[in-house]
Amino acid sequence: MQQPLINHSPDLKRLRDEGYEIELRGPYLLVHHIPYLNANRELYYGTLVTSLDTSGQTTTRPSYHVIYFTGEYPHRSNGRPISGIEHQNCPQQLYPEVIVQFAFSNKPPEGYADYYHKVTRYADIISAPAKTLYPEVTEKTFKVVPTEEETSPFQYLDTNSGRANIYPLNAKLEGQKVAIVGLGGTGAYILDLLAKTPVSEIHLFDGDVLHTHNAFRSPGAASLEELDSEPLKVEYYCTIYSKMHKGIIAHPQYVTADNLIELDDMNFVFISLDRNQARGLMASHFRSRGTAFIDVGLGVNLVEGRLTGMIRVTTATENQNDHLPKRLPVGEQGNNDYDANIQIAELNALNANLAVIKWKKLNGFYHDLEREHNSLYAINNSELYNDDQGLAA
Repeated sequence: MQQPLINHSPDLKRLRDEGYEIELRGPYLLVHHIPYLNANRELYYGTLVTSLDTSGQTTTRPSYHVIYFTGEYPHRSNGRPISGIEHQNCPQQLYPEVIVQFAFSNKPPEGYADYYHKVTRYADIISAPAKTLYPEVTEKTFKVVPTEEETSPFQYLDTNSGRANIYPLNAKLEGQKVAIVGLGGTGAYILDLLAKTPVSEIHLFDGDVLHTHNAFRSPGAASLEELDSEPLKVEYYCTIYSKMHKGIIAHPQYVTADNLIELDDMNFVFISLDRNQARGLMASHFRSRGTAFIDVGLGVNLVEGRLTGMIRVTTATENQNDHLPKRLPVGEQGNNDYDANIQIAELNALNANLAVIKWKKLNGFYHDLEREHNSLYAINNSELYNDDQGLAA
């Protein structure tokens, strides 16, 4: 990822060609060997760190003028701090092995044209006093920074995490193998959300074909030609989301007792089905193995010419799953107009969003004060009911 981005971005390539020690770490650009003076006017070297805005494999105009710095606070040649760039004393870990101490702010009236403009501006301000006392020093060493093996699950840089400085939170999701069983409306929206997380693999299980009615309750917009070809759901969605995430794996089959073992290697499973027998089979299996999962469901009915009903998110973990028999639907579906009223993508999307938020809570991404393991959202009064609370951590 590093070399293509540098080679396709004139500003990064110019920094490298002029001898700056640049390195890409996830969504951040690091510029090493920036000379500066400490409070005792001693010569030291620090690193500038900035988040990157990109469009594919090319940088765009920086949207954020602040830059981070690793090292002591830089001083002038008279021993006074360079106060003009002072912004925040903020020791924090932005990325593994990238810990910054300060944030500096120096914004030109027109902003920064590119990352060459931004980096050189801060480098000049910080290093000028050092060059006054030590004329031989330079930040342009032409040293080649080794490129780490690309381990990101994404096809391109996750610059959103860098802009929001939430990479340490996203890192809590790394390395997981997650399965989605059922790629109907809700399952497809779950995939849409998971594909934007750094889990290592996302396994898709569904043996059905993508039909026209699926297109009206799923993310994106399938073309007429795509629908006419009657693709399997897992293959259709695998093709789309593999453009962003490297770990999408299609399993063109329904989950049955014969292949249930294929889910045993998963760290987490999302069940999004309208077949209660299959739901019960998986829930029983996961409960016996201690596998964590979330089961989602919609119950929508036509009442006096309007739709009403509930959206359900049921969570089970190794330590809390005794509530499943009373929460998961069993037997026949009964009176449910959901199958007939197919154009309700907003309910599918909400069901998926609630499920993924809960999964992120389980992983420590969001605060989870109630630790509920069953949630019901009532459509007609917009109330969210939480049950089966767990113990506080």
